[in-house]
Amino acid sequence: MALHIPPSLKHKKFFYLWLGQLISITGTQMQLWALFWHINQLNKNPIALGGIGVARILPVVIFSLIGGVLADSVDRRKVLFVTQSIAALLALTLGLLTQFGHVTIWHIYLITAIQAVAVAFDGPSRQALIPNLLPKKDLPNAFSMTFTSFQIGSVLGPALTGFVIALADQQAVYYFNAISFVAVILALVMIGDVPQSFAEKTVSVNTQSIREGVKFILSKPIILSSMMSDFVATFFASANTLMPIIAVSVLKVGVVEYSYLSAAPAIGAVLAALIISQIKILRRQGSIFLGAVIVFGLATIVFGAARSFIVAWLAIATTGAADGVSTIIRNTIRQMETPDHIRGRMTSINQIFYQGGPQLGEIEAGAVAQLFGAPIAVISGGIGCILGILFIIWKWPHLVKYNGDEPMLASATAD
Repeated sequence: MALHIPPSLKHKKFFYLWLGQLISITGTQMQLWALFWHINQLNKNPIALGGIGVARILPVVIFSLIGGVLADSVDRRKVLFVTQSIAALLALTLGLLTQFGHVTIWHIYLITAIQAVAVAFDGPSRQALIPNLLPKKDLPNAFSMTFTSFQIGSVLGPALTGFVIALADQQAVYYFNAISFVAVILALVMIGDVPQSFAEKTVSVNTQSIREGVKFILSKPIILSSMMSDFVATFFASANTLMPIIAVSVLKVGVVEYSYLSAAPAIGAVLAALIISQIKILRRQGSIFLGAVIVFGLATIVFGAARSFIVAWLAIATTGAADGVSTIIRNTIRQMETPDHIRGRMTSINQIFYQGGPQLGEIEAGAVAQLFGAPIAVISGGIGCILGILFIIWKWPHLVKYNGDEPMLASATAD
């Protein structure tokens, strides 16, 4: 089979953003997994890991809706310039605090919270910018390529984290992340001015604009139910937070093996994306999406029960593959069902669901692990995920019947 350049990457402006994101995501994922390891070294209580969830969720809930309105009312590139610069400075600060021995767990929480504020404004503008960079016919491929870049970065990031910590210590990870944000800033410079429609620029940053976004979501059951499915799955099955404890206390492995375990979900997701890329039209999208979430829950249960590193790795990789399938489908559904003038607000509301789920899940997982141990927390989370998705199937049966006619094209392309 001949290899083809994905159609979205043939558009220079999108390619610049995609490449910059790939580099930046790698750095961000390195820092995320390094933070989990770092916190576990500073405080062995599982609830301390859950604190990261608190630090990340509050800014998302408070600022995401404002970020969505901003994405529909001002130059999205300018928003990204500011958010990327702030994120780079915060990563640099964390590196310096760590290098000179001044870092405490509260520094980590505070810097994580401020970074989450930047993400709350960055996410809607970044997602809403993509449709302005290429024709509508290539949007499904662009969304899927964006997902694929995230997963590639999520493979490289954790895999590199263990080696970097082992060879150069914790602060080197934070410095690399600070440098990685420069890639997106350079991409934004190379993209140049991007026209936005008149409707987008006349939106005011006020409560009425936010209400319009909420009203739109409530008027689209297919979008609302897909968001709820995402939230339920990630809230209950947040095994990633407890991975340092599982690695050290249950599987009896070190930081390098921990990095392999951390990379496993993204490896599974990339493989899933490659398989989906061979399917130009994916039918029965609703049932496939929901089935993938159930597999996600089952694999989480296996991971929590595993006492072998190989079994644990395969189980957590399966969660990544299942999540990859559901992510590609739900993102394509939501973006294709949303008009451009309200896309920023839709994305900001979705951001509360897809970031709020795992981050609240980190709090839940840490609390349950504190009381009953990490394996029980992971297993019960997998069970909760399955029960939650069964409730959603009962509540929104139309989601099961959703067929879908848009191309998925996760990473390969059109002839």
